[in-house]
Amino acid sequence: MNRDTRSIFYSVAIRGHSQTIPFLLRSKMASSLSSMLSPPFLPYTRKQSSSIRVRPIRASVSEKPLPAVSVTAPEPTKLPIRKIPGDCGFPVIGPFKDRQDYFYNQGRDEFFKSRIQKYQSTVFRTNMPPGPFIAPNPNVVVLLDGKSFPVLFDNSKVEKKDVFTGTFMPSTELTGGYRVLSYLDPSEPKHALLKQLMFFLLKSRRAHVIPEFHASYKELFDALESNLAQAGKASFSDANDQAAFNFLARSLFASNPTDSKLGRDGPKIVQKWVLFQLGPILRLGLPQFLEESTIRTFRLPFSLIKKDYQRLYDFFYHSSGSVLDEAERLGITRDEACHNLLFATCFNSFGGMKLFFPNVLKWIGRAGVKLHARLAEEIRSAVRGAGGEITMAAMENMPLMKSVVYEAFRIDPPVPLQFGKAKRDMVIESHEHAFELKEGDMLFGYQPFATKDPKIFDRAEEFVGDRFVGEEGERLLKHVLWSNGPETESPTLGNKQCAGKDFVTLVSRLLVVEFFLRYDSFEIQVGTSPLGSSVTITSLKRASF
Repeated sequence: MNRDTRSIFYSVAIRGHSQTIPFLLRSKMASSLSSMLSPPFLPYTRKQSSSIRVRPIRASVSEKPLPAVSVTAPEPTKLPIRKIPGDCGFPVIGPFKDRQDYFYNQGRDEFFKSRIQKYQSTVFRTNMPPGPFIAPNPNVVVLLDGKSFPVLFDNSKVEKKDVFTGTFMPSTELTGGYRVLSYLDPSEPKHALLKQLMFFLLKSRRAHVIPEFHASYKELFDALESNLAQAGKASFSDANDQAAFNFLARSLFASNPTDSKLGRDGPKIVQKWVLFQLGPILRLGLPQFLEESTIRTFRLPFSLIKKDYQRLYDFFYHSSGSVLDEAERLGITRDEACHNLLFATCFNSFGGMKLFFPNVLKWIGRAGVKLHARLAEEIRSAVRGAGGEITMAAMENMPLMKSVVYEAFRIDPPVPLQFGKAKRDMVIESHEHAFELKEGDMLFGYQPFATKDPKIFDRAEEFVGDRFVGEEGERLLKHVLWSNGPETESPTLGNKQCAGKDFVTLVSRLLVVEFFLRYDSFEIQVGTSPLGSSVTITSLKRASF
């Protein structure tokens, strides 16, 4: 790993482990939308006791702001220049028609596939939701292949200011009146300061991640088994929401939500809050007319969730003393820091775990018992070799487990939509053509198409568990882009790669490790939710060796 980047390494041991183990909105939230449009909703710490031994930790973190590091898109060479195909249509009418196709007539994937066929190009112009009247300019240049897509990571060519959610930005009332880190471009002074604060949080709490994950997800597995015994099936997605929120609060803030005024309400409040931010670009499953006349037409007023948001804020403010002290040392007010910590934990981290963890189980479950048996053998053997403890070193000796997690990131990235605005006139390349962009063009990449590019990956549409095993497989990691950058790069103060990249990778691996230490195999049913998969466990076979 590049020594000029921040890297968080964990080495935590868990004893006695013979039996022990994505944004956001469940589809049932759709049925509660109408109630959310009525009158407003009504606004410390406990350390886990366990027999967990923590070994010395090493962390390497640069204390000085680093210069922007660009992932340079390929410069045009011999490819023919082609005018960008596509037509955004007449104002209002064109965006409205594209929105109907995107959400209702075709669906997202078919929307893009049909235009690739129509224009015979993976680069074209269209409109992205929500369009009028929430987004004044929905025109974008779409990038749908693995060669053009990386321009979105090049800070010298694209600006990331206020494009986190695309062609519109939610009201800052939802984040305390601040533009939080996700909406800042690296050129803005606050970007480096706030990202440094996130690195501080991860570094200061790194020793608690593995043990708290074990504790929180042991509770989840116990609940799944109980529900399975009683009802014959158990929702992993629902149980995962509470486990993920508890884990994040315990590991990063040394606070147990259930011992606070927040109780068990955290996940539900977060989902309401996220709906108010992402509603305009979500398909909630409501009747088309109702969605179009509400969340696509006007912004839901913050007053409806103000009291609930205050409950979240109070919990994080009271749990973040040392981190807020560090924020003041950096020149960030405690209030702004707290809103950023809340957003990073609830929107980014919790949202990612809510979306991605069911996807991981979905793909592993569908892969069948042969992959399950290989994972169980590899994971248990590596843990036995580490003295029965889960450690970072032990997980490095699990190449199949690591590959499975990377493959899930590739085929089902937790943040599928990425945007950037061209800083200057430039030329970008697809595999077949070069295209001229103008300064100010909004670029949009749909990552699942870029990371399933058949010109880069064999059997690109298939989940191949051992795809990234061995030297040949590891060379493909540069095309895994879920973290807003290549898997082979690391987050720095000067880029927009996810500050918690290593953290998210670690907890995703822990999910697989914990699961196969406890179970030989499992069976599932898969449904859909507005931004991912809904997974129900129908069978669990406890570990037999």
